[in-house]
Amino acid sequence: MTSVHIDTARARRGGQNQVLQLVTGLAERGDTAVLVAHEDGDLKRRASEGLRFVGFAPRSDFDVHAAWQLARVFKAVQPDVVHAHDEMAVAVGAMALKMKTELARPPLVVAARRRAFHHERQAFAKWKYSHVTVFISASAHIAARLEGDGITADRIAVVHDGVNTDVIDKIARVDAHGTFWLPKGAPLVGNIGALAPWKGQRHLVAAAARVVREVPDARFLILGEGELREALERQIKDLGLERHVFLGGFRDDTVALLKSMDVFVTSATDEGLGSALLDAMACRRGSVGARAGGIQEALVDAETGLLVPPRDEPAMAAAIVRLLKDATLRGTLGDAGRAKVEREFSVAKMVEGTLEVYRRNLELRT
Repeated sequence: MTSVHIDTARARRGGQNQVLQLVTGLAERGDTAVLVAHEDGDLKRRASEGLRFVGFAPRSDFDVHAAWQLARVFKAVQPDVVHAHDEMAVAVGAMALKMKTELARPPLVVAARRRAFHHERQAFAKWKYSHVTVFISASAHIAARLEGDGITADRIAVVHDGVNTDVIDKIARVDAHGTFWLPKGAPLVGNIGALAPWKGQRHLVAAAARVVREVPDARFLILGEGELREALERQIKDLGLERHVFLGGFRDDTVALLKSMDVFVTSATDEGLGSALLDAMACRRGSVGARAGGIQEALVDAETGLLVPPRDEPAMAAAIVRLLKDATLRGTLGDAGRAKVEREFSVAKMVEGTLEVYRRNLELRT
């Protein structure tokens, strides 16, 4: 099977790792998989030698030049499947398919959906999504939102994101305490994600103020960048938490730092699934998460982690304190989380699940 994968992002997000793992997994199975991604982006830097990579630089949904470049790729590759991995990719791909590409047959058009945002309803959005045969959602939560927004169930498939535990196991631990000048031996609570409203770090900071009353030497490390940095800095100062909560910025070594953390917290109030949470579970970290969206598909309360109501800062603080004070429970939940990742969120399962969606929908067209 021949597939073309389109990703327009420049910066690294959780989705880019999924794209790279999928394209690499398909190639390792002997399928032809071509990655078309931003020529100045993270995926180009990380693409392994030998992977079929084509660079382009789309500026917007209406970039005709980028669509023309993509049409040339379609003509040369003659794909069975065009897999668009973000919203701009859907638009540019749709325009490319309308150009004179001299395709032997129309490809199956697949759109990935990894975030739990609502489906666009503007006229151009309706046009670009009319070219999509099937949406692959990273969680049942995202699938339900798509269906609620008017996408029929027969056009939606759920394929969970995948984690490569072999790669994670080979990553050497980085000492977070030494890296960020934290007191040696201080209990460390971590969070990874864009500093954006739906990620809920403000609730974690508020919970931290409660935690340090019971665990005075606890430290909190929030990794990521985004629009809320200044607001979080003010909140940390207003709560007198400058010695306890640290904004570590964007890091390339988040998995290595995860291995130094005692507890991982995903504080999102609306989450598609959560790639950082899956990484934490793969690293056997005791985890706390809000009952929000796809988080509940990974964390099972008192089995693979502790779940609390979203935005419930006292409950979040209580769960963090419970794990910080109970190393045995942290270990038990961490081991169970790792087992769940291996069982339900492996890269092999993600690649095979995606291939099955391709096959099933291609067969329906014959």
